[in-house]
Amino acid sequence: MTEYALITEAQRKAWSIGDLGKLAARTSTLYAELLCEAIRLRPTERVLDVAAATGTTSIAAARRFCDVVAVDFVGDFLAKATHLAGCEDLELETHEADAEDLPFEDGDFDVVLSTFGVMFAPDQQRVADELLRVVRPTGRIGLTAWTPDGVIGRYAQTIGKYLQPPPGLRSPFEWGTEQRIRELFGGRIRSIKVARRAQPICYPSVEFAVEYFRAWYGPARAAFDRLDEAGRKALHDDMVAVWESTNEAGDGSLVAHADYLECVIATS
Repeated sequence: MTEYALITEAQRKAWSIGDLGKLAARTSTLYAELLCEAIRLRPTERVLDVAAATGTTSIAAARRFCDVVAVDFVGDFLAKATHLAGCEDLELETHEADAEDLPFEDGDFDVVLSTFGVMFAPDQQRVADELLRVVRPTGRIGLTAWTPDGVIGRYAQTIGKYLQPPPGLRSPFEWGTEQRIRELFGGRIRSIKVARRAQPICYPSVEFAVEYFRAWYGPARAAFDRLDEAGRKALHDDMVAVWESTNEAGDGSLVAHADYLECVIATS
């Protein structure tokens, strides 16, 4: 296996031990609806959702009568996406696949979407090339990515202090900057439109948020599992500090806003 393939397999295992469906169920899904509106989805368009997880964005597109295909490298996530779509009597096609090697023909889709998904692929240029390959000429690509300076970016940096990423990899949070998006897609597109938005996050308390992410957010759970008791205590305290630094509530609960970059790309 290549170095990138080994990293991808390690990522698959880390994400698999969590449950993004649990996180999605307790978090506003406003970002998916906003992206679908920003990219101006229209009925009957063929839409691909890459690194779809449990289908939040796929379902938002299906609500608009689009022909939606969801792809993720964790099969259990896709099974949950299918179930959730079925609860709304929505059709959803799924494929278990890596974002860096999409099993589709060139120009197969009118629109390609990814919300907080492809940003975590190790080979950033390869995944950007794949998104461009499978969307038709004069199609659109819609992305969201956490900003480096937002609470999720700082949360990930905290995990990175205890669970070091492989050397040589660029930070996934660079996808949350306009400069990196332009570097990745270059002169092969007609236009890029970006907007900085904020995802609302609400939990009963800071402590609840730390424990909830520890239980259901795969990378956090992997970090805790690899540490000794002292390390787990230190990571816990650092996570509390991150959430407290952004908490807007004054009643013991947690109300925060996580900054992200919304990007709409028109292909040439």
